[in-house]
Amino acid sequence: MAKIINMPRLSDTMEEGTVAKWFKKVGDKINEGDILAEIETDKATMEFESFNEGELLHIGIQEGGTAPVDTLLAIIGEKGEDISGLLSSGEAPKSEDQVEEVTSTSQEETVAAPASIPEGIEVINMPRLSDTMEEGTVAKWNKKVGDTVNEGDILAEIETDKATMEFESFHQGTLLHIGLNEGESAPVDSVLAIIGEKGTDISGVLAAQSQPAAVTEKPATEPTPAPVKPEVVAEVKATPQAAPPPIKTSSNGRIVASPLAKKLASEKGVDLSRVQGTGDHGRIIKRDIDNYQPQAGGGVQAFTPRGTESITEIANSQMRKTIAKRLSASKFTAPHYYLGVEFDMDNAIAFRTQYNTIPDTKISFNDIVVKAVALALKQHPQVNAKWEDHQITQHHHVHVGVAVAVEDGLVVPVVKFTDEQTLPQIGATVKDYAVRARDKKLTPDEMDGSTFTISNLGMFGIQEFTSIINQPNGAILSVGAIVQKPLVKEGQIVVGNTMKLTLACDHRVVDGATGALFLQTLRTFVENPLTMVV
Repeated sequence: MAKIINMPRLSDTMEEGTVAKWFKKVGDKINEGDILAEIETDKATMEFESFNEGELLHIGIQEGGTAPVDTLLAIIGEKGEDISGLLSSGEAPKSEDQVEEVTSTSQEETVAAPASIPEGIEVINMPRLSDTMEEGTVAKWNKKVGDTVNEGDILAEIETDKATMEFESFHQGTLLHIGLNEGESAPVDSVLAIIGEKGTDISGVLAAQSQPAAVTEKPATEPTPAPVKPEVVAEVKATPQAAPPPIKTSSNGRIVASPLAKKLASEKGVDLSRVQGTGDHGRIIKRDIDNYQPQAGGGVQAFTPRGTESITEIANSQMRKTIAKRLSASKFTAPHYYLGVEFDMDNAIAFRTQYNTIPDTKISFNDIVVKAVALALKQHPQVNAKWEDHQITQHHHVHVGVAVAVEDGLVVPVVKFTDEQTLPQIGATVKDYAVRARDKKLTPDEMDGSTFTISNLGMFGIQEFTSIINQPNGAILSVGAIVQKPLVKEGQIVVGNTMKLTLACDHRVVDGATGALFLQTLRTFVENPLTMVV
């Protein structure tokens, strides 16, 4: 089924986009997660990935071409599929997530499209505030129904998969309707609010918005659950029953028990006729066998709860969903392998101590590692690279992503042109990113464009670990804690300080010897940090 991909809205103020580069050409195979193109917005040039798979049948905007948001960007479908009807109709869904399926309607009943929106009424949809955003959560409303809204006013704070961002109005009038309450989530392009003249009747608009443009008659499906508020905690407790149900038997007198319960009963020599079932309709299950205790004299020992069962359910945030999706894709598509090293940190400790005697200066060991990595990547562009279906792209600029733990998971702000920054500049940038990351105030541009990633758990006392590659990077470095231990130096046992690092590589991009040479160069900088500043 052919699917239309429209020009996405990749920033909160984006009205049109320019195709900076196509990574696919007509006829190429497209997999879900492939980078289709680089789109230049009003804020940054961002990679745009496909959420569909098939063959690229049509490119609607050539490289260098500019078009408004929701303009036809491409069509993906089955090889050889006829798309002339799509191209001639000029119809397209509102976003690349709302794809149109080409199906026969000869035996299906459709409903006519709803009437157009009256003049003076503006329907505000859930915006796409990041390149990976599929749905958003209203963290806070800054306006209420009946308030006057001016162009540029902040309507609400929207939680995306990467950050919480202020969403401003491009229209003015009175806020007539709020489509989502605080804490509720909805897909991109869902109705967020309606703005118009005070006292305007919007009942027809709401009815039209709730009705799809073309409804194909299909068998009834299960109702869609209501939006889930994030961080909702539910505790479920088991309540002891006043009297257990009778032992369940079938019509022919056979005791009803699960296969596993029967197997365990046989192994333990338990008579099923003496066991009280607590499963559905008195069915004997594994728990009943585990808790069965025969009574003296052969009586039946009824199951008695020994405590209270309790669980906590926490709704997945947008960030957690994206972490799950991205890391699963990386782990299952990129062939990971790992190279472990242990560096002598005595010189680095002495260097940092002396460097921090400079007034108003304080650098961390993480700053030293980030700077050393950047300089090593300049000498090894094969590691500063990414895999693409048709090529390996080696970056000659160095943008190091630094993983930062936040309440909902982690984000990776990017230190741009890291090799050109001084140690104090790197330290100040990383500290600023960490503070704003925990407040969800990072912008998409500050988390975009990394060429390599560092994950440091040394401050938590972790001595050694491995990381999943932050795609599209070709490698990620895991940094452990500095540990004091006995070392052999010049034939003598002395007390020294070491740090373990593990380089995870995508074998499609970085070969073993290439990764080893990179780590050798990195060792030179870390164990002799003075070479980084002279």
